[in-house]
Amino acid sequence: MKLTVIALVALSAFAQTADKKMSFFITSAGKGQGADLGGLKGADAQCQMLAKAVGSKKKWRAYLSATAEGGKPAVNAKDRIGKGPWYNSKGVMMAKDVADLHSDSNNLKKDTSLTEKGEVVNGRGDTPNQHDVLTGSQMDGTLTPGTDDTTCKNWTSHGEGSAMVGHHDRQGGGKNPTSWNFAHPSKGCSQANLVATGGAGRYYCFATN
Repeated sequence: MKLTVIALVALSAFAQTADKKMSFFITSAGKGQGADLGGLKGADAQCQMLAKAVGSKKKWRAYLSATAEGGKPAVNAKDRIGKGPWYNSKGVMMAKDVADLHSDSNNLKKDTSLTEKGEVVNGRGDTPNQHDVLTGSQMDGTLTPGTDDTTCKNWTSHGEGSAMVGHHDRQGGGKNPTSWNFAHPSKGCSQANLVATGGAGRYYCFATN
């Protein structure tokens, strides 16, 4: 009983900290359906649910770009996440604004790009490696250009297609191995294919307020 009370007190303390400062995290888990996140709406809902579980009352959005579809214009990840500043679940500043986030001066790296639970995500050299983070974006936070699928059919496919990913630990292979949001395309959209290229279907969440 005593240990249970201590655990509850510790969880409550973390929830208060998260609610006050946290405005950035990597999802502690994917949805388990590869890159099929239920579209942007489903991805946002997952961010909201995970944040709420640790006490956050902010409004959350997934850092994901999407192509034009159904008469709706293309979406750039950088335009979905508010103005900043953003802090991780330990209260460490990640970036002061959108320009800072997409510059070399941001603070996104393995030790700071934590989950909503305050956990470090496996990177290159860990088993399993899960440093691939879904973005569908290029370095400036805009939709990856061209006709190739880089959003797994706007985050609704767990089969055909591909998704642009970044490396949260800022190392590895690909065209831009040190980029947190534009490292290389995934092998495919299924959970197995995301795992095969070093991921788990995780993505970045940002508070917009």
